Amino acid sequence: MSEISEDPVHEAPQPIETDYEIGQHNITPFGLDIHNPVFAISGLAVIAFVLVTLMFQSGAEEFFGWLRPFLTSTFDWFFLSAGNVFVLFSIFLMLSPLGKVRLGGKDAKADYGYLGWFAMLFAAGMGIGLMFYGVSEPMSHYSSSLGGIAEADGVRTDWAPLGGAAGDPEAARSLGMAATIFHWGLHPWAIYAVVALSLAFFTYNNGLPLTLRSAFYPILGDRVWGWWGHIIDILAVFATLFGLATSLGLGTTQALAGFNFLFGWGTGSVAIVILIAVITAMATISVIRGLDGGVKILSEINIAIALLLLVFVIIAGPTAAIVSGTISGGLAYAKEIIPLSNPFGREDTNFSQGWTSFYWAWWISWSPFVGMFIARVSRGRTVREFIFCVMVIPTLVSIVWMGGFGGTAVSQLMADSDAAVGSASLELGMFVMLQELPLTGIASFIGIVLVLVFFVTSSDSGSLVIDTITAGGKTDAPVSQRIFWCSFEGIVAATLLLVGGASALNALQAMAVSTGFPFAIVLLVMCVSLYIGLRRFKKEHP
Repeated sequence: MSEISEDPVHEAPQPIETDYEIGQHNITPFGLDIHNPVFAISGLAVIAFVLVTLMFQSGAEEFFGWLRPFLTSTFDWFFLSAGNVFVLFSIFLMLSPLGKVRLGGKDAKADYGYLGWFAMLFAAGMGIGLMFYGVSEPMSHYSSSLGGIAEADGVRTDWAPLGGAAGDPEAARSLGMAATIFHWGLHPWAIYAVVALSLAFFTYNNGLPLTLRSAFYPILGDRVWGWWGHIIDILAVFATLFGLATSLGLGTTQALAGFNFLFGWGTGSVAIVILIAVITAMATISVIRGLDGGVKILSEINIAIALLLLVFVIIAGPTAAIVSGTISGGLAYAKEIIPLSNPFGREDTNFSQGWTSFYWAWWISWSPFVGMFIARVSRGRTVREFIFCVMVIPTLVSIVWMGGFGGTAVSQLMADSDAAVGSASLELGMFVMLQELPLTGIASFIGIVLVLVFFVTSSDSGSLVIDTITAGGKTDAPVSQRIFWCSFEGIVAATLLLVGGASALNALQAMAVSTGFPFAIVLLVMCVSLYIGLRRFKKEHP
């Protein structure tokens, strides 16, 4: 595996004095490099989950169907409040004197240029999600806003985002786009930024291992090398694994729907297993090749293909409407971000609980994976540069992406209320939208390829991250361990899809939410620990 260089300019300025040494707590049976007990507990728990879920499929399906709505409706205020804390904390760090701290010390140089760095963090951050929801979510919020308040038996049961704009298509377009951007903008990337910055700072500036427990050293001290640290790392493994499984499941259902749409292939259980097996094998090859030889190359290919498809949609679609809708949607997002972020007294319960709470839990469950991955490739950046690039630039790209794909679909529906895209399923939305544009077959096939490559980059980079956590922060653990975690990501995704039946996506989303809830508490404490560490470092290195 090609690792980040160990050039002297990258050495931590003043490592924290601790009795921990990487490898001190590791055992090496059969040539493996296992951080005991994190690997053992995590691995056995995942195996047990798969077996129990497969043995009691009907009960598991019923449980998953109950779990997600229970958590998102009961703790919606908590998820929304936590999301706001992460945004405000990130902005504070960026604007404060602490923003001048450089990851790795004053003389540290960046390992990657902006293009390669951005390609990796964006592909890992939310690639499959943008493909899956890029058409369906703007369409959903537009229809909800246009229809205003939904009623059942004369009782108001659901509210559109921001109260809706009944009877005003242009206003509904702007509100729907603002609601969509809200879920893909500053809030999710602030979650990633907090985790990534914490890991990068405590690793490169304080000489601690690259694992979640290190971020809590200012609070726990050497206790992070005991059971407190084990619990933090085990939670991180579970959150990462199920967050990834959700995204891999979305990618599988969308790719199968696309193949069936174009070529008439099936979408049953056999097709699910075959596709996940093929993609997991591709991800395993990338994992074996390592960060530079596999993940970085695939990430750059991803960005090139995504840019090509986006430009095609903007040019071949209603260009003027896309541009105006993107601008108005972005402005509406800036104007309405505070009402959208309000965690209390919400009347748009379907939006705040069914959409926002799930998204925040999903992003939080992804955060150990994305955060550690971003940390590994971000040495040499200042805190201010890091937060700006990780939060603001991806938000702008998300606005353009949603404006291109979602804006085209909304324009089709505005031109014809009976347009097929209006009734398309979530996984088919993008392909139905592309059907109305020139070169449908080619564009749809490129879309499938993009989904698959995003699938691979998420799986391989996630495997590297889980392997690092379970090896106690080492980035050069044996290849066999990477293969183990890459394989089990695919197995978990396949299990949840097969057991979930008609509500397979609910099963995936339920596990992401269930792991995101406890880890949200971990991240809130992490903010306090990061602030203490940065303030102390700034004082010692003015």
